[in-house]
Amino acid sequence: MGALRTPREKWVEEGLRTLADGGVDAVRIEALAKALGVTKGGFYGYFTDRSALLEAMLDTWERESIDVVLDRVEQAGGDALHKARLAGQLTFSDRLLPIDLAVRDWARRDPAVADRLRRVDNRRMQVLRDAIGTIRQDPDEIEAWCLLAFCMAIGHHFLAADHLGRTREQVMGRAGDLILGRS
Repeated sequence: MGALRTPREKWVEEGLRTLADGGVDAVRIEALAKALGVTKGGFYGYFTDRSALLEAMLDTWERESIDVVLDRVEQAGGDALHKARLAGQLTFSDRLLPIDLAVRDWARRDPAVADRLRRVDNRRMQVLRDAIGTIRQDPDEIEAWCLLAFCMAIGHHFLAADHLGRTREQVMGRAGDLILGRS
């Protein structure tokens, strides 16, 4: 009876976990095999090399970040503003946020990853445009508010400032209200 192989998805998932924890340079076949408790020989049954694994990881991240999120948003229903808020919550969830931030760091050094990130961000921005376009009419304003919303969603993870007697959640909530036209 032959030995069971570690499924391809496990390699990809461990790669994404490693990417989120240590960046792209930490994603090494030997390290992944050790974390999975297997030999690296099984890796080559699914991937020709590390580059193929990295591509599969990006495919999984993109699918989960866009297709899965948008499917869940559509299933939940609601108006465009509700959908945009839900898409943001899902996109920046405990699962996807660390991967997303690691991909952003990786994209600073790899033009192909930067192109993929641009494609993902463009789809995300369209969700915001659709939502904010329901409360604002001027295309320049819509684009500006979308940029502010997106920068807030990503940038607050890098900001270490205090908020003068307010919690980060309070300030984020108020900023979200302003962006979404709820005075």
